[in-house]
Amino acid sequence: MRPSDVPVLCCPDCRAALVWSGREVAGRMDAGLLSCAGCRTSWIVSEGLPRLFREERVTGTDWLMRLIYDVGARLHDPAVHYLLPLVEGEGSEATLRDAYMRRLDLASLKPRRAGPVRILEVGVGGGANLPLIRRDLPPGLDVEVWGADLSAGMLSECARRVRDPRLGLGEVRLLMADAHALPFPDASFDRVFHVGGIGGFRDPGRALAEMARVAVPGSPIVVVDEQLDPKLRRSPVRRALFGLMTFYERDPHSPREKLPQGAGGIIDEQISPFCYCLTYKVPRALGPRH
Repeated sequence: MRPSDVPVLCCPDCRAALVWSGREVAGRMDAGLLSCAGCRTSWIVSEGLPRLFREERVTGTDWLMRLIYDVGARLHDPAVHYLLPLVEGEGSEATLRDAYMRRLDLASLKPRRAGPVRILEVGVGGGANLPLIRRDLPPGLDVEVWGADLSAGMLSECARRVRDPRLGLGEVRLLMADAHALPFPDASFDRVFHVGGIGGFRDPGRALAEMARVAVPGSPIVVVDEQLDPKLRRSPVRRALFGLMTFYERDPHSPREKLPQGAGGIIDEQISPFCYCLTYKVPRALGPRH
């Protein structure tokens, strides 16, 4: 991440500006501190990765799921590719991803008057969606893609994917951050989305509000996670497989009831036997949610 990216970031505690100091390699932050001009908190940057979250707040299912993702980072994307269609009994990874990418409506993005168009994936994981973002963007559009995650293991896999020249992903800005306190100013991103983790968050409602806060008002926000299709015949085998996938959640379902006040343009749909896609917009910038 370049030092020039710092103005896009803010303190996750008080949202004041951050000031970079430390070692740079090839014009990019490598190791040092991002210091808050407001509350004076210092946030570590290590191996080019800003760590903008409070470790003591990573508790309960947040802590558990991060551990699982760290341990199984290398296996996660192959498991989704090969095992998810097998346990669902139909469809493919590609059809699932295409369904929610359609709701992001990247093709309709227009150039900003000042600066690039910005896209944020909360819970970027191994970066499996990054090639789809590049695929769906209008040609020639000046775009910054950002990826936030709490799992160092998954971010390492994502960085590996980004560095692969065969994929042509360009520069992607990665950081460690908590979805409950995103380190970005209000209305920073033209598209915000999250896939496959909000059911394990300690406070999904807060995360939904944070995604809305950092999104440009009126832009689509897309959230995808597990929900057993109520129209399917619930055989014991299918229920057992779904239960194994969602052991960390008592009632896996679309969190429509937890959307921030004033959310509109709501589309709540089942896009595969085990997954929902919830799309929403907010007509105006949201203030802090406590």
